[in-house]
Amino acid sequence: MTYLAKPKLHHPTLPSNKLGYTRRDYEGRVSTLCAGCGHDSISAAIIQACWELAIEPHKVAKMSGIGCSSKTPDYFLGSAHGFNTVHGRMPSVLTGANLANRELLYLGVSGDGDSASIGFGQFAHSIRRGVNMVYVVENNGVYGLTKGQFSATADKGSKSKKGVMNTDESIDMVMVALQLGATFVGRSFSGDKEQLVPLIRAAIEHRGSAFIDVISPCVAFNNHAGSTRSYDYVREHNEAVNRIDFMVSRDEITTSYAPGSMQEVIQHDGSTLRLRKVAKDYDASNRVTAMNYLLQRSEAGEIVTGLLYVRPGAEDLHEHLNTVDTPLNRLTARDLSPGSAALDKVNASFR
Repeated sequence: MTYLAKPKLHHPTLPSNKLGYTRRDYEGRVSTLCAGCGHDSISAAIIQACWELAIEPHKVAKMSGIGCSSKTPDYFLGSAHGFNTVHGRMPSVLTGANLANRELLYLGVSGDGDSASIGFGQFAHSIRRGVNMVYVVENNGVYGLTKGQFSATADKGSKSKKGVMNTDESIDMVMVALQLGATFVGRSFSGDKEQLVPLIRAAIEHRGSAFIDVISPCVAFNNHAGSTRSYDYVREHNEAVNRIDFMVSRDEITTSYAPGSMQEVIQHDGSTLRLRKVAKDYDASNRVTAMNYLLQRSEAGEIVTGLLYVRPGAEDLHEHLNTVDTPLNRLTARDLSPGSAALDKVNASFR
């Protein structure tokens, strides 16, 4: 028998944040995803980041579309506002909600199938408009709910679980976000909690379009030899811009090496993890440099992780539209109909 309800009682010694909340207060329902799914690790990272930042759960609006990834908002911040949209349409609903009430923290969770295929246009316009949000793509390269077909982010030349070769070029969500003007762009690995949690924290505190692409291996359909989204492949081709950790199944493996150097670490399964730390002078404020660096490392078969680009002091959609400070859903009829004198003034400005 399976029990999906979590006990409401908390252990009295659980640590609390400055609001008096424990980490349990930021959890949601019990996950129904496959055991070992990377998406659950992303949910845990979101929970940890919100707890550390002492965010009031009821001041968060979590949005999603359709897919395995879009189920995950049910597994964190159970007391937050939530909306599960139709396939690929999450960015539009998030944009509308953000325009109506700018006081909430908007957290959009999507997948590579949801955002890079049917919702690609929705994703693109929400980024270029500068919607103040944290947009997380849980990227596994497959359609997990429909038996593992390739998604648009699957690398050309990778093989499906059935042995079919992907002949289509892949869409790099990070490169697209950079080109469209996202003011915070990062990439991480679902198994790298030490990197992912602070990356999510930084994205939450950023004003503007914050995008994080998280490589999240699908244990059911995309964790086999020939896949470029499997645990083993990411371990062997992960170059960290800022900080790196690795998934382990037994005792933790640790290493220490200087910035700018490369270190080979033997894993429990006998595979070799080739770690390279980027030099301390990596400039995350230069968008063109970031794009060039990503292309160079992609040619070498490496996945770059960390904070790739950030533009401090960026404007968001409300500043672009010059909206009032009061949330639009609180404006009264008098605010919206200021009288004929105000209308005459507006009309005069167009003459």
